[in-house]
Amino acid sequence: MTVRPVTILAGLLVVAVALVAVEVGVGATHDTVKIANPCEERAPFPGQSVDATIQRVVLDGLDGSACRLHTTREQLVLSLDGKGRWNRRTIDVAVRAGLLRAVDEAVRRGDIPSLLAPLVRGVVRRAPVAALVEGGIRLRDLIG
Repeated sequence: MTVRPVTILAGLLVVAVALVAVEVGVGATHDTVKIANPCEERAPFPGQSVDATIQRVVLDGLDGSACRLHTTREQLVLSLDGKGRWNRRTIDVAVRAGLLRAVDEAVRRGDIPSLLAPLVRGVVRRAPVAALVEGGIRLRDLIG
């Protein structure tokens, strides 16, 4: 018995329509994005690697900074270019304060060994804020 190409195409079309119907039925057409309140605790970024630890610290730091500025983490990141409603100094102060708090939390959680905490705090105090957030830190940024 051979199956005609038209039958296969019709079957695929039925499956595609069924999948779209299921997605629409479970709310795929609704705007379900909810911006989290940066002042409320979030589930930590998962993972045990150095990269995961850095991401946890940066995300926690941005939450703290956004909370301090009474905005969302997303709006804060969009304002890092200096064209938002805050001036560069206000953003720098808020981001550094948020990151320093996040480092303290990371030490408390055991993500950062307490022996390394002073070094990490020094990086947060000296590195350009954009480099801290984007992860593009060079030795030259820390020294000069």
